[in-house]
Amino acid sequence: MTLFQRLSSSPKGLTEQEATHRSAVCADNRLQRHEGSVWVGRARSAVASPFVALLTGLGVVLTVLGDLRGAVTVSVMVLLSVVLRWWQQVRSDQALRGLRALVTTTTTVRRRPGDGLAPTEREVPPEDLVPGDVIVLATGDLVPADARVVAANALLVDQSALSGETLPVRKGPPSPVPDRQPRGRTGGEIADLSSVCFAGTSILSGTATAVVITTGPRTYLGTMAEQARHARPESSFDRGVRAVGWTLVRFMLVMAPIVLAVNGTVTGDWAQAALFAVAVAVGLTPEMLPVIVAANLARGAVHLSRQQVVITRLNAIQDLAGMDVLCVDKTGTLTQDRVAYAHSIDPAGRPDGEAAEYAYLAVHFQTCPHNRLDEAIIDQLATDDAPLVTDAAFTKIDEIPFDHTRRRATVVVRQQPGEHILITKGDPDQILPRCTHARRAGEVVELSEADRREAGEVVRAYADHGMRILAVAACEYPARLSGYDEGDEHDLVLVGFVGFVDPVRDSAADAARTLADHGVTVKILTGDNRHVAAQVAAQVGIPVGEIVLGTQVEDADDAQLRRLVARTTVFAQVNPVHKARIVTALRDAGHAVGFVGDGVNDTVALRTADVGIAADTATDVAKDAADLILLDKDLTVLARAMVEGRRTLGNTMKYVKITASSNLGNVLSVLVASATLPFLPMLPIQLMVQNLLYDAAQLALPWDRVDQDYLRRPRRWDTGGLTRFMLTFGPLSSLFDLATFAVLWWLLDIDSPAEQAMFQAGWFIEGLLSQVLILLVLRTRQTGMQVWTPCGAPSRPVLAAAVAVVLVGLLLPWSQLAGALRMAALPLGYFPWLLAILFSYVVAAQVVKARYLRGGRAWL
Repeated sequence: MTLFQRLSSSPKGLTEQEATHRSAVCADNRLQRHEGSVWVGRARSAVASPFVALLTGLGVVLTVLGDLRGAVTVSVMVLLSVVLRWWQQVRSDQALRGLRALVTTTTTVRRRPGDGLAPTEREVPPEDLVPGDVIVLATGDLVPADARVVAANALLVDQSALSGETLPVRKGPPSPVPDRQPRGRTGGEIADLSSVCFAGTSILSGTATAVVITTGPRTYLGTMAEQARHARPESSFDRGVRAVGWTLVRFMLVMAPIVLAVNGTVTGDWAQAALFAVAVAVGLTPEMLPVIVAANLARGAVHLSRQQVVITRLNAIQDLAGMDVLCVDKTGTLTQDRVAYAHSIDPAGRPDGEAAEYAYLAVHFQTCPHNRLDEAIIDQLATDDAPLVTDAAFTKIDEIPFDHTRRRATVVVRQQPGEHILITKGDPDQILPRCTHARRAGEVVELSEADRREAGEVVRAYADHGMRILAVAACEYPARLSGYDEGDEHDLVLVGFVGFVDPVRDSAADAARTLADHGVTVKILTGDNRHVAAQVAAQVGIPVGEIVLGTQVEDADDAQLRRLVARTTVFAQVNPVHKARIVTALRDAGHAVGFVGDGVNDTVALRTADVGIAADTATDVAKDAADLILLDKDLTVLARAMVEGRRTLGNTMKYVKITASSNLGNVLSVLVASATLPFLPMLPIQLMVQNLLYDAAQLALPWDRVDQDYLRRPRRWDTGGLTRFMLTFGPLSSLFDLATFAVLWWLLDIDSPAEQAMFQAGWFIEGLLSQVLILLVLRTRQTGMQVWTPCGAPSRPVLAAAVAVVLVGLLLPWSQLAGALRMAALPLGYFPWLLAILFSYVVAAQVVKARYLRGGRAWL
């Protein structure tokens, strides 16, 4: 009664009025998904980009310096990027909520209409429960909140989603003797609270009456979910973007002051020089990178959604590109998650159907829910000609339900008056020691030590072939009125064994081969025994080698574990804590890790991995922790998603490398021009418009083709490769800019602002056209005329965008915007020289690209 007093409740339940009052005071019984503030949270995530911060700072500087047009241009870039990212992330959240809405549940609650009135039981949504409610649980129910059991009948609970314990746990009212904590079992503090049913677990058999003690985020499930929500480390994508950002910032911090000093010294106008230095800083930064990344990710998310993949964290698409290790459980991912009956054998291993017939008889009469082995037996043997099983021939007398300690289940039936048949099925390690006799050729014979060893070898032999074995034994008792208990499970007759297989998916081997061909190592992390894990790995084509057990993972320190995971592909008998440690060790060793999980206990590993992956059948907490949700739990789908991630990253890196190198070339050209020309070679607004037009041409890059060679290996944001690329192709573009300066200086008699405006328009056109052309050349590693073959040619959207931007750039000096941009129309004699310069630049770029590739360097 103390519990009810503490909760201000009673065994008759709360009154409806009190439940309503508590509902208004307490939070709803649901996990805090923060859906009410999802728009704000996603907006914060969209803004959290180093390039957004950098451009915002430069926009503020332009405002202070009085260049409002430049500030507005930068602001538009920032706003467009943030809106695109925010919109796609909100779309992903809406897709997730749609998945959750497909599942509805109710809970039986005992409440009273008012004080002094009799209680009634009715169904309510789980979110309506409050502390103090009395709930009624039955077989098949999901436990809606943490609840203390006050009455129970043969209650078995599956809490594997919380503790990782694969076997059911018996629950009941509190015992006067405190539960003893067993040693060496992860999650024991949960499993040993035998009087508490936890939210998120399910009732396998029996019934119970319980009183709700905590709801929503205060449950153990809610606590785990909240911890997982804040447990995500920095992913490979985040590290790559940060590294690229700092690389470009360093270039900017070096080049902008140099431009300021040179230009201010030459012209004497330090305010104009400061404005130009800021424009150069903007030009050196790939200001449209957030937009390009958002467009790439949005396109990738849409494409993946058509392939049964829902993206919950957009950046995970590019994390997929760098994934070089994928950790999977065999069940449901490599196998069909469907146990199939194989055959029945006698104690000596000879084919014999008697064990299956006895097993089917036991399954037919048991009242606890069927597990997958039971269902496989029914699927195989539920036929009219099953010789042992007819309700007319047998009557059920009693049942001893399965539990995780006994690891066996027993039914007692009567076939003829005066005789009962006790049938036990379960783990061979539990059944064999209780057998004193065996059935052989229809006869009951004594089970000698040699026979016992032979039976054990049969079990091990089948386990070595990846089969799951169920032992079946029976015993005849004289009829009696009293019930049966586990003390009667002795002196049994071993009937034989029933073998089962979890068939490997037809697509698993092809998917594993595809992943291996693309540089991804698949590692199996399973709770099954080493024999089953090895057999599945061999069937799928995953190299087995040394098999590491969970105990070895537990005993290893961090350094030892890093060495262990480097050489191991199959981990058996591992629990969720082991999985998280393995993922962490792999990441510490420099790998980008994907992890497939589906239970609440997998949330830490899902958050720890670079890419957390769950199926749509996973628990809500697992789906919240995951970055990708597979609507089809098949590695083939994941392999396609990985390739799409690499395509997305490849098109993003095209923009970063090509634009950064072109912008560096412009800055070098500006330095030389500032030191030699008595005027600015290009005004700040002209430089920014040129960059904006060039970036507009690259907005089509998300729809571009990617070289097949690029898709064959894991790819990450490569800072070292970016620096080499910039220092190779940036100075090259600057050489042809200087050639343009020489031609313009020779053609024009620059002694007035009008001639200066023509000079600036001439460099504007050459700079823009050369950048667009070099984009078409450098977007692929193909050289020479291969650039225009089907394998290397740009996609139609990229080609159309390039042509459109070139036309706009050529027409600007003759348009009505020329005055606002301070440009003047050029003499026609300039354009043959322009064609010669552009042609020479493309040829030189092809030559330099070929030499660059011969050095064995990565292209994108």
